[in-house]
Amino acid sequence: MTRPAVIFGGASPEHDVSILTGLQAARALADAGRSPLCLYWSRSGEWFEVDASSEGRDFADGVPRKARPLRLVAGPGGGFVAEGGALRREKPLEFRAAVVCCHGAPGEDGTLQAALDLAGVAYTGPDVASAALGMDKLAFAGVARAAGLPVLDREAAVAEDGWAPSFPGPYIVKPRFGGSSIGIATAADAAAVRALLRSGVHLRAGAVVEPYRAHSIDLEIAVRTHPALQLSAISRPERSGTPGEIYTYQQKYVGGQGMVGAPRVLDPDLPGATAKEVREAAAAVAVLARLRGVARVDFLLDGEELWLNEVNTIPGSLSKHLWTDRPFVELLNGMLEEAVHRPTTHWTTAGADGSALRSAGTIASKLG
Repeated sequence: MTRPAVIFGGASPEHDVSILTGLQAARALADAGRSPLCLYWSRSGEWFEVDASSEGRDFADGVPRKARPLRLVAGPGGGFVAEGGALRREKPLEFRAAVVCCHGAPGEDGTLQAALDLAGVAYTGPDVASAALGMDKLAFAGVARAAGLPVLDREAAVAEDGWAPSFPGPYIVKPRFGGSSIGIATAADAAAVRALLRSGVHLRAGAVVEPYRAHSIDLEIAVRTHPALQLSAISRPERSGTPGEIYTYQQKYVGGQGMVGAPRVLDPDLPGATAKEVREAAAAVAVLARLRGVARVDFLLDGEELWLNEVNTIPGSLSKHLWTDRPFVELLNGMLEEAVHRPTTHWTTAGADGSALRSAGTIASKLG
């Protein structure tokens, strides 16, 4: 059973981008003769098997025609099950491991990962803890700062608290639990921040606020962890518009090919030891966040000052555009191999031998 699967979609603002990433992965595996199963997670949370030759436009109006309904079953012997008709029994889908291509919650925050763990499905990318850490911008910044990595000031903010700054503006406001681009805005002062918190649909679950460095540039590097830690080329995404404009969702993804089509400069000329600092920090993040699969680490550079921004544990197009020295299918095959040989679950019942139960007495006695 060497056939792989590809999982994409989900009830996320990044649903559409996830479809593009998933179809790219499926097409690369199909062209290599691996006949992948394509498992589509709809906006409403339902599961379907779809054709690996599907195009993005087939999903523009919802579930593609001829999609086959599936269920994800937790527990021993679970997994993805094809729904049976009136005279047919349900049949489990057989595949060795799944490439997870979901961006944003609930596919990149640990929710999907926990469900796959309970169902006994081997999968690529972050495990539950790593996914949750990567999706929480405040928690990730705290872990990075504690490890001595350079991070800008970052505070939690919710509309009900009437946020007041502890550092001067202008500010950039981001969804605490969102992706790297959606819902991000700048604010000149604290009043503008509070207005964004009240009105921003993507900020309702909480936000983080940090200083806005208008003259900074973005840098990114991809990390893979199997069979050993490897780093990609460094990229400088090219922002369009006026100087100081943030790197937007439209610039990243609305170009026909996802992240692959976004303008960038590979291996840019960087001041001093910046390239070395980027690589060292990215390697440190791989250990801190216990990364699996292919992740992307983002930085900000202002002059010669470098700050770690965030980690994307399931990046757009799986950051295939940053690995200029190898074909996409090689990355995918490595991720699938890691999914099988580096499991996400390490549960044990050692110590649960019944002794505490036998000596516990009655439940009534413990209630006082």
